[in-house]
Amino acid sequence: MADLNGGIIGVDNPPVAQPAVITTFNSSGTLSTASYTSEVEYLVIAGGAGGGTTVGGGGGAGGYRTASSFPVDASTDYPITVGAGGSAAANGSNSVFSSITSAGGGQGGGFQTAGTAGGSGGGVGGRNSEANGSGGGAGNTPPVSPSQGNTGGNRGGGGANALGGGGGGGGAGAVGGNSRALDGTNSKEGGNGGAGTASSISGSSVTRGGGGGGGGDISAPGGAGGSGGGGANGAAGTANTGGGGGGEGGGNSANAGGSGVVIIKEAAGPNIVSGMWSMNALYDNVKAGTWV
Repeated sequence: MADLNGGIIGVDNPPVAQPAVITTFNSSGTLSTASYTSEVEYLVIAGGAGGGTTVGGGGGAGGYRTASSFPVDASTDYPITVGAGGSAAANGSNSVFSSITSAGGGQGGGFQTAGTAGGSGGGVGGRNSEANGSGGGAGNTPPVSPSQGNTGGNRGGGGANALGGGGGGGGAGAVGGNSRALDGTNSKEGGNGGAGTASSISGSSVTRGGGGGGGGDISAPGGAGGSGGGGANGAAGTANTGGGGGGEGGGNSANAGGSGVVIIKEAAGPNIVSGMWSMNALYDNVKAGTWV
């Protein structure tokens, strides 16, 4: 075939675009990026905590960290740690990507026990002989930097001799709910878990990092789990969401938090060329930056 374009004879193939690459780690592993990748977007969620025992507070969600334009070296392999959920009355484990660490959730408090601080804090355990017991575990929030979660719920008021349910565990998007009075006497409902936070890093919007519901006192209902994998009173947090586990109460046992997750997104790469090309097409595309 005649060369009409100045130098190369062949089929005029269009450049092929390289799509974005999304890598999800539901367990620990190693990240290797493409040769052209210089920065990534990440979502790093730690393991949620277990709920507290004996009218226990809900477990706090695992720390929730996300950002874009994080620099990486294509020649480096990055170990990824995905934190496990804590068993009943235990903290969640940290998740790690490069220099980014998300803190495990704080466990829900047991009877008359404060919740533990964590990525999100655990709810306070049920208490008696106090009009307004305090002790929701602190979340990893400002002035702690960077923010990772929210504080666990406290015991609501109800009189000096009112028996209180457990507060809800803190979530990535909201504090845990306080325990609530049902009838103003001796019965207390557990607080709801704090809501999680939505992310579209994987292509569709998914909410993760919900706090666990607090246990109800005696026959009172327990709290609901926070949206994003938080376990209701007596239920476990959902795996790979960092959701906190529900606290013990109302005939239900305390349960474990959900494991964390690490998601890495690499932006679409430069176009790939193949086959034979005219010199004019080569010149135009290199000048435009569409070929490398």
